[in-house]
Amino acid sequence: MTATKQLIRVGHSPDPDDAFMFYALANDVLATGDYEFTHELVDIETLNRRAFQAELELTAVSIHAYAFLHDKYILCTCGASMGDGYGPMVVARQAMNRDEVRHATIAVPGKLTSAYLALRLWLQNDFDCIEVPFDEIIPAVAAGSYQGRPIQAGLIIHEGQLTYANHQLQLVVDLGHWWKQTTGLPLPLGANAIRKDLGTKTLRDVQRLLKASIEHGLSHRDDALRYAQRYGRDLDDRQADQFVGMYVNDWTLDFGPRGRQAVAEFLAQGHAAGVLPKLVKPEFVA
Repeated sequence: MTATKQLIRVGHSPDPDDAFMFYALANDVLATGDYEFTHELVDIETLNRRAFQAELELTAVSIHAYAFLHDKYILCTCGASMGDGYGPMVVARQAMNRDEVRHATIAVPGKLTSAYLALRLWLQNDFDCIEVPFDEIIPAVAAGSYQGRPIQAGLIIHEGQLTYANHQLQLVVDLGHWWKQTTGLPLPLGANAIRKDLGTKTLRDVQRLLKASIEHGLSHRDDALRYAQRYGRDLDDRQADQFVGMYVNDWTLDFGPRGRQAVAEFLAQGHAAGVLPKLVKPEFVA
């Protein structure tokens, strides 16, 4: 009799870097032993909010959202999305200074995203915003409105960082660049988190398989890129390769001491700014 495998439901974003990371697991390239992986591709803000109910065993989460989920999930040491001198951007139809952004209505991809927290830290203030699906922000900014509400600027994530100029939009600030100048650290945007109640062995096994999937993608880059390109909205092959290289790299294989420091600093600054209600010290799978 064949033993029943433990089901690991995985949630990740439908974008090229996440698809690249999970290429091997999603295509049954790896032997997964006692585990069966199924995949749900959902935008990051939906995953953040679903994680409050701990629906998925393994899920991508924003580092911002993790501050509210640390009782349910622990961070994997691999699978990070780090912006090392680059990251989420504010774009607009015309040039704007920081004070003008403070008084603008901004389209954001979700109030639990790390991009939102980074913008709060840059502005040193709350601001008027409209939550808009991440892939609709650029068209909304170009049009100047979303569902009848005026918009002056947009906070863009994912491949929009490479394509916003195609829509005659101007860069106001690259928050990853600002963070690196301010702290000397990469901006920790996203991570993969595992449900704590799975137990030590499963936590370690799942993390090992996730890392093996990332390593396989990096060592079979052409195959993984062809798969990832399916999720590269408006990206040509060169841009898809560039985007994956931005967010699947050495940081993705292991946060390392500096990456862990970046997560702790980001959460500490979020707490000091009053965005996060308590100071959270990140926990990682051993």
